Amino acid sequence: MERLELLHGWVAGQFPDQGFELAPASADASFRRYFRASFADRALIAMDAPPKLEDCRPFIRVAQLFAEAGVNVPRVLAHDLEQGFLLLTDLGHATYLEVLASDAPDALYLDAIDALIRIQSISREGVLAGYDEALLLREMRLFRDWYLPKHLQKTLSAAQSSALEASFAVIMRNNLAQPKVFVHRDYHSRNLMMTTPNPGILDFQDAVYGPITYDLVSLLKDAYIAWDEEQVLDWSVRYWEKARRTGLPVAADFAVFYRDFDGWVCSAI
Repeated sequence: MERLELLHGWVAGQFPDQGFELAPASADASFRRYFRASFADRALIAMDAPPKLEDCRPFIRVAQLFAEAGVNVPRVLAHDLEQGFLLLTDLGHATYLEVLASDAPDALYLDAIDALIRIQSISREGVLAGYDEALLLREMRLFRDWYLPKHLQKTLSAAQSSALEASFAVIMRNNLAQPKVFVHRDYHSRNLMMTTPNPGILDFQDAVYGPITYDLVSLLKDAYIAWDEEQVLDWSVRYWEKARRTGLPVAADFAVFYRDFDGWVCSAI
């Protein structure tokens, strides 16, 4: 409650002559919390990121970087890094996941693909941290260390553990050999918003410089909504064709590109 009161006071200090209501907007898998500040004529988003637990600077840096690409991300209107507060433009309430049941998915996904290509098109080395072997292996091992024992209550035998590590090594070699671009790392239906221009893009603060297929896999092999293989293939072709025209370093042969795309999938034991 103390941090919420501090956040309310900080937002009020930005608009001393305007009343507003502060209500929870969303949360993510970190210690960050988001609140919607509703004024008489508009709404803004206030982020609470306890500075001992979260660093706001990557959010600010990547927001500026992605804005350079011409995609729709929240603008940082004010910040207090010492307290861990940010004030952002509001991209609304409707995520892709919430509207996909009623809206035509093709138009939404083509918009998302266009935005992804714009982000990738401004990629350059030395700006974001590299998606290196250590980071990739740490993320893959979440499957072994968290998903299997805690979610499935499954314990691997020594032989299964060895086979899984061998699979990780194959996946890692394939993916680290791919051309590198800016990678959002959570580019999926819960982080894409229905906006004008479309889509609005959230949760980008962990962006890195890494394999070109990573974000497309996040989008089309979404953990929250599934599409049949024919549809995934169609969208993958559309991405690949536009990426080639744009000059992105995708493989000249679509079969090679799609092999790399499928290389992120690890068979269950």
